[in-house]
Amino acid sequence: MVPINYLAVLVAAIASMVIGSLWYGPIFGKQWVALSGMPSDKMDKAKAQGMGKAYAIAFVGSLLLSYVLAHAIVFAGSYMHVEGIKLGLTAGFWNWLGFIVPVTLGSVLWEMRPWKLWVINISYHLVTLMLMGIILALWTV
Repeated sequence: MVPINYLAVLVAAIASMVIGSLWYGPIFGKQWVALSGMPSDKMDKAKAQGMGKAYAIAFVGSLLLSYVLAHAIVFAGSYMHVEGIKLGLTAGFWNWLGFIVPVTLGSVLWEMRPWKLWVINISYHLVTLMLMGIILALWTV
């Protein structure tokens, strides 16, 4: 059985949500809204209806991501013979490069989304995975 620290999984998921609220709020929020092409009336309607359900679903996704990344960190640590922050950064980076970048590239290639929007989104995932990786590596392995 893979030794998973469930408290670390929870803290990493919470960290992901905090980074997301900063990333898509004060850091890149205005740029993201402008580049996403979201009409302001649609944005206002979503805010009026409440974002609780969306945040709850996003948090479940963050928990799942954290849980799977914790497994990747355990396996990467034993394979690469590294630990601590270096392990977290390495596992976060390779999971980002191998899974996030190629999967999200379709939004630019096929949905004709702006490259700048893609860069904002994948940069968020890079920062998040690396931070989650550090938390999980320091608490799990």
